Amino acid sequence: MPHDGLYDELRPLAERRPGVTPSANQGVAVQGKNSNSDGYGDAAASPALRRAEEIRATLQAEIEGGTLPPGTALDEKALTERFGVSRTPVREALQQLVARDLVRITRRHGVTVSKLSVNKVRGILEFISELEGVASKLAARRLTTELGHQLTEALAACEQAQRRGDADAYAAANNAFHDAIYLAARNDYLVDNLRTSRRMIKRYSFGPLFTPRQMASSYADHQQIEKAIQAGDEMAAAQASKRHVPYGNSGFSEFLALVPTEYIGDEDGV
Repeated sequence: MPHDGLYDELRPLAERRPGVTPSANQGVAVQGKNSNSDGYGDAAASPALRRAEEIRATLQAEIEGGTLPPGTALDEKALTERFGVSRTPVREALQQLVARDLVRITRRHGVTVSKLSVNKVRGILEFISELEGVASKLAARRLTTELGHQLTEALAACEQAQRRGDADAYAAANNAFHDAIYLAARNDYLVDNLRTSRRMIKRYSFGPLFTPRQMASSYADHQQIEKAIQAGDEMAAAQASKRHVPYGNSGFSEFLALVPTEYIGDEDGV
């Protein structure tokens, strides 16, 4: 078992849940019994932790953006050389990624980028669908005149990009449209969860972001959503937004068909 040493050192933090503060004996980055073995004592703790956070943010962006696809091995030595640091901040960064469910540590495979199972992909899409519905319902209830104008302008930008067949412009307009809904919902906790879930699923989006047919379908959905929100029809806004996410049988099948089979994992994320 070639990864036993690394596995045994990282495993306690690999079992950490997102949002749970680790206890003093849970990680190499916590001051205590072994904190000085890597020059990680009291005086150096804050800079080292900041460096670990920077490494975590870089790797997280690469994972969520698809640069580091599911199943990619993360070699500790290579990472220390890449970032010019000792192994301690690298291990703390990996532990943070484990806590975010982006990395898995196993005896057999060592440290790898997490794979999502089919059930997990479906579950995330269902979750996004429900949250989008709630966001649109709240937007219909709380829409201001200013945000109403912003939503209308975003929809117009979607229409223009769709007519030109400009996928990049449509992607930008699409983001602006959804951002306007999120602002109108006025619920930061809801929006944070939505954005986190969308980042999780983004690395499983393959093929053209928007084909002409997809742009036409998306724009038609946006028209229904915008109309319901502007009218203050909470139920219609929620239903239209939920239908907009591809988690139903046909939509999910089309989504999954573009995902390479080697990127799909088991229920343990490997």
